[in-house]
Amino acid sequence: MLSEILKERNVPELLSREEMLDIIQAQLFGYLPPKPEKKSFETEENIIPKFCAGKAVCHKVTVNTVINGKEFSFPFLATLPTDEEKHPFFVHINFRDLNPDRYMPTEELVDNGFAVLSVWYNDITTDDGDFTNGLAGVLFENGKRNDTDCGKIAMWAWAAQRILDYAETLPDKLDLSRSVVCGHSRLAKTALFAGATDERFAFSYSNDSGCSGAAIARGTAPGGERVADICRNFPFWFCENYKKYCNNEDNMPFDQHYLVASIAPRKVLIGSASEDKWADPLSEMLCCVASSPAFVNGFKYEDRPPQIDDKFFDGDIGYHMRKGLHYFSREDWLRLIEFVNLHS
Repeated sequence: MLSEILKERNVPELLSREEMLDIIQAQLFGYLPPKPEKKSFETEENIIPKFCAGKAVCHKVTVNTVINGKEFSFPFLATLPTDEEKHPFFVHINFRDLNPDRYMPTEELVDNGFAVLSVWYNDITTDDGDFTNGLAGVLFENGKRNDTDCGKIAMWAWAAQRILDYAETLPDKLDLSRSVVCGHSRLAKTALFAGATDERFAFSYSNDSGCSGAAIARGTAPGGERVADICRNFPFWFCENYKKYCNNEDNMPFDQHYLVASIAPRKVLIGSASEDKWADPLSEMLCCVASSPAFVNGFKYEDRPPQIDDKFFDGDIGYHMRKGLHYFSREDWLRLIEFVNLHS
């Protein structure tokens, strides 16, 4: 059934990972900023006294980099369990600089055995069309971009990769074989792109990413977001080339399964919400089906549209749908923890 829907939508065949990543960068997100020529980390320890009842410490870490000869720094919060174990960890690209946060139940994540490295996306560059501040100001003279230059999503993804650089400095504390990049909505798109372009991430989690994330663009369901909608409201998230596909999805040389398939052979989990019609849960599940051949142990699912409480976790691609609205909920985090533990 779902395979037939993909055929009707004329979704393109998968290519090699290198080819798909090149297309995704040139036509959607823009090319990822270069790795820094220099980087270092400064840590302000224990910024929240008695954090998580003493089960974890919260540090403020500043990443200092040099890119194209220019200095750029940004902070993030590192929550590390205080025991002597080596822990799996989340790199959470976050909408706020709070710990805990309404989208991040930190103590519960610690109680489940995870560390959390959380970055406020606006500390990288602002979520608007201003390309003169933060990382954007370092990359572009006078805020001007060429057609394939990175948009804001690629810059936020770059920052998540720098946080993974920090994680590599704590090999006795953090289990690098169980690193998870995650986010919600626009930051779920970011998490997928960060995971696709950095093979060090073992898991990528997309929560309600929708259009330009984990939702197939061709044949979007009525009420779902289309390329023209997202480019009208948020053109700065993407490269300039993406505007060519407004009301023109059938002529894209890719669809969103290229993004998810580029994460193979690592693991990826896609989360949907039943009332989040704008993100189009059916198209998100279809993306899992279309991406499946790229993985060693592809998507294992019931061949029908998604339903509330669906949980398809047996393959390298997982999918779940919960009841409710567009939100990174406690239930979503618990499903993510379950998927990581199952595949670790």
